[in-house]
Amino acid sequence: MTKARVQPGEDVLILGAGAGVGTACIQIAKLCGARVWAAAGSDEKLEKAKAIGADLLIDYVKTDFAKKVRELTGKRGVDVVVDYIGKETWNKSLLALRRGGRLVTCGATTGYDPTEDLRQIFYRQISILGSTMGSDRELHDALRCLFNGTLKPAIDRVLPLEKAAEAHRLIESRAIFGKIVLVP
Repeated sequence: MTKARVQPGEDVLILGAGAGVGTACIQIAKLCGARVWAAAGSDEKLEKAKAIGADLLIDYVKTDFAKKVRELTGKRGVDVVVDYIGKETWNKSLLALRRGGRLVTCGATTGYDPTEDLRQIFYRQISILGSTMGSDRELHDALRCLFNGTLKPAIDRVLPLEKAAEAHRLIESRAIFGKIVLVP
């Protein structure tokens, strides 16, 4: 959220809201005072996203999330989109943004080579920000929030290390909310 300069009251759309990065983004955006839009692929994941702070919910399997955002904002769009999905959602992420909005890309699980109409970027003055990891200060801030309970990791389940292959299958099938912890 630091990279996107999220301000209190801004609208932040988080794609893949049921995954590990998404669940952390929901909570951090909420701590920044944003109105959080969560997009995920099932009602169950959306209800869990709401429980950790999401304000508005969009099932992107049933609904075109960009059209829904435009509808709910009176065609304005959101201030920030966090997209680590990549190729599959890239163009809709651009369409969901307001003029002058910020797209934070921090992964590409569905592909790293999207095509886009560049006019969407320059006519609408959209900023595209790459983000991975964070600074030492951001790490310390996140750890402080973790230790004081304002940031809670979403752990779907804990499995023994010998079930790592099963954990990978669950993650790839999108059958979890948050992360799986493997223990020796």
